[in-house]
Formats: sequence, structure tokens, C-alpha cells
Amino acid sequence: MKPATTPPASALERQKEIYILGAAGHKPHIPVDFDQLEASARAKMSREAFAYVAGGAGEGQSIIHNRRGFHSWKIVPRMLRNVEVRDTSVELFGRRLPAPLLLAPVGVLDLAHRQADLAVARAAAALGIPMIFSNQASVPMEACAGVMADQPRWFQLYWSKSNELVESLVQRAENCGCEAIVVTLDTTLLGWRTQDLDLAYLPFLQGKGIAQYVSDPIFQQLVDQPPTEAPPERKITLKAIQTLLQLLRNYPGSFWQNLRSGRPLRAVRTFVNMYSRPSLNWEDLPFLRERTRLPILLKGILQADDARKALDYGINGLIVSNHGGRQIDGSISSIEALPAIAEAVNGQIPILLDSGVRGGADMFKALALGATAVCIGRPYVYALALAGEKGVRELLRNYLADFELTMGLSGCKSVAEIKREMLLP
Repeated sequence: MKPATTPPASALERQKEIYILGAAGHKPHIPVDFDQLEASARAKMSREAFAYVAGGAGEGQSIIHNRRGFHSWKIVPRMLRNVEVRDTSVELFGRRLPAPLLLAPVGVLDLAHRQADLAVARAAAALGIPMIFSNQASVPMEACAGVMADQPRWFQLYWSKSNELVESLVQRAENCGCEAIVVTLDTTLLGWRTQDLDLAYLPFLQGKGIAQYVSDPIFQQLVDQPPTEAPPERKITLKAIQTLLQLLRNYPGSFWQNLRSGRPLRAVRTFVNMYSRPSLNWEDLPFLRERTRLPILLKGILQADDARKALDYGINGLIVSNHGGRQIDGSISSIEALPAIAEAVNGQIPILLDSGVRGGADMFKALALGATAVCIGRPYVYALALAGEKGVRELLRNYLADFELTMGLSGCKSVAEIKREMLLP
């Protein structure tokens, strides 16, 4: 087993720190309450950036379902259980983690803060919380790995139309110390995201969120291939010129070199044409299994039969997720789907959960219903927008403290003591 990270300060120490600093007139860098956190981030971020992060599919019903799903379960605490010493650690794929918490992959983090993925990587590493590098990152995975030392990180894979690119990304993930590959299944097509559509805004067209691609040698070879069809003719407008200027600035290299070469525009067109594969199916999975020694997790599983099939294909873990409500309007929530999936898996492989986790009580409920750990997304993006690395680190410390207190106050000394019978619907 890989060594455990030095545990973060206890929940009581975190509380004491906040109150003592408050007595001296210093408030936290970010709001503790999620609604206030989101509202503060909305005021700080651009309209387009906030819509991209906060928005969901259609009317946003799946986002509502994610929260109502957690609200529908009630914790039944046990008393007089001697919880003076509390251990929140869990083992996952041979590594002891300080808590059952990971950072979900979130793309285009430079919409929130100029340090983007690097700030998040530093904050995660400081606390030993695994960060799942996004396939749509603003910073290449190697740069993020470089600031994390030996702290845990995974890589999210969007399976593109090029198997050669898939293989290259996975090999790079192995080379930079990633400890698992997370295959996102629910985004082979982009959901109908009304807030982005109303603003007619997609950050990738400005060269944002494609750092893993433009830093990849196979992708650059694909950019060099002649196009299979002529680009559509478009009227030159002021907005088109502004988008092109943004693209030239965001793409690696000098502005004038990018302007002369035309490479940034070709790279964006290549990305748009191949970033996802709607034809992806179960029979594609052996290709990945043959090309990596790392554990493979499937992200986006919401159905027990799919969980059983994943076992048949030798998958090492699942992430129960509806993509934060961003893909299908009216989808079942992750927490609703979890019990049936946990029953189908029956402890054979780890089950993680994301979508709607907003605090320690949600973490507790997910574990009681069969999850091994949970992932958070939007909360840390909002913290990043408000205070950069300090904000993300503070948010993670708050989540760890909240979970530890919820666990202890419910009568559990360790994660192993969190059981299904401690919840009522």
C-alpha cells in the first residue's frame, strides 16, 4: 500500500481556527454555506463563465433532483458510542486517503481563475485529496503533476474518435504518475445546455479547455492532416474577430506566430470534429484494458444492469454520476441510483459518487448507501473563483471537518462504522 498522507487538522481545530480568527476580525476567504459560495462566485465570474460552470441541461431539473435526492434521506444518530478519536481515512486502489473525498474532473478552470488547474492541484496535494485531471483542462496534466509531488492524482478520459489519441493520453497519464483512468461515458454527445446556448458561448472555440490536446504529439499530427471537408463560410463580424483574437492568445506560442501559422484555428476545428465518440460501446473497453496497467473506472453509471456488465468486462471501479445534471434534463439523481448499483456490485469493486454533494452530511449519506468515496465539482470551482488556491484549500478543509463532525455526532468512530441502517428515507 502507498503511504498515507499526513492527516489534515481535525474538525475541532478547523472550527477553533475560524472562531479565533473571527475574534480578531478575520473572516474566511470563502463562504462556508454553499448557497452563499455560489452567489459570491456568480458576482465574481463573467456571465459566460458562471453559466458554463453552474448551468445544467434543459430546465435544470436534474440539478434539482441531485439535491432533493440527498434531502430525501435522514440520518439516525447513535449516542454514547465513544467517538473521542475519529478516523476518516479510507483505502482506495492501494492508497490510504485522509478521507473519502476526491476532486471530480472539471474542465476549463481558467474560466474561474488564471492559475486554473495548477491552483487546484496545489490545494489538493497539500491535503492529500486526489485530483482527477480533466481531459478538458486548461493546463497540461504534466504541469499539474509537477506541483503535486507524490500526492494522488487520476486522469479523466473522454474517448475521442481517434484510438491513437486515446492511447497517447493514457500513456501520458501513466508517465506523470496518475493512479487510475476515469472514462466518462455520459458525454459522447454534448447535452442541451440552455444557459450556454442562450449566450451562444462554448469556451473551446476560444482555445480554452484543450490543453491536454494541444500538448499531445498525436493530436498535433491530426492537426497536420488535410481536412476532410472545407470549413463553412462565415461572415466576418466584430465578434468573430474577437473570438479569433482570444484563440490566438490562448493557444501556446507567440501571438504573431499563431496568427501567421493558422494552427490555432486548425487545432480547434480538429478538436471539435473528434473530441467525442457517440459510437462508443462495451466492445471498445478491451482496447483500453490492453493499453494500461492502471485501474479503470467508468463514470456516468446510473443503472444496475450497466454496473453488472462493467464487472463482466473487468472494470475496476464505478463513479455513479449524472454529470452534475449537465447532460440529461430530468435524469435520475446519483444518490437515487446508488443503492441498486451498490447491491448489484456487492462490494466487488469500489463505487464513487458525484453530482450534488454539498457537505459532510451528503458524504455520510452516500457512504451509508454503499459508496466508497464521493467527488465534488462545482463547490471547488466557486472557491477557486473567489480565492484561488487558498479558496480551494479552505473549501477542502471545511468538507473534511464537516464530514468528521457528522460522522462522530452520528456515533461513528470510523468510515467502516457508517452503515445503511443509520439512514431512513
